[in-house]
Amino acid sequence: MKKLDLYYIDDQYVNFLRNFDSRVFFNKNNKRPYIGVVYEYNSFKYFAPLASPKPKHLKIKDSALDVYKIKNGNLGIINLNNMIPTPDFCLHLVIPTVKDHKYKKLLCDQLDFLVKNRKKLYDKVEMFQDLYQRNYLPKNIRLRTCDFKLLEEKCLEYEQENLVVNN
Repeated sequence: MKKLDLYYIDDQYVNFLRNFDSRVFFNKNNKRPYIGVVYEYNSFKYFAPLASPKPKHLKIKDSALDVYKIKNGNLGIINLNNMIPTPDFCLHLVIPTVKDHKYKKLLCDQLDFLVKNRKKLYDKVEMFQDLYQRNYLPKNIRLRTCDFKLLEEKCLEYEQENLVVNN
């Protein structure tokens, strides 16, 4: 398994993807970190957005297909339905750049939990991808899930367009 870490994704890339799929979360100017490497699928690195802890996360069932609860929701969730394939050059490590001590502690606690439980996380991501690819997701979840196939195509397109710039 690859090293698990927290990343910011370039606003430009996220905005590019949003032109094709409105379910891609806004990057909120690097305020919403994406977690990665969550999963490699079809040779793409998928990253999923974290959500900071909220009381409603405690009420989400552990069996929810599209959410991974971090420490039973006490440390937030990962939205599996909003994973996006992302080129390496669009990623920037989060923790070294965070100045706010309270926020940095939350991120470190989230990351510690995820590293310790990465097999469970990866298993859930793999199950979600499998259900998506086989078109077995319930309709209500499918409607709020990013179009992974389209986003993979757009990821390749973005890489090609930016290859010269980033080499």
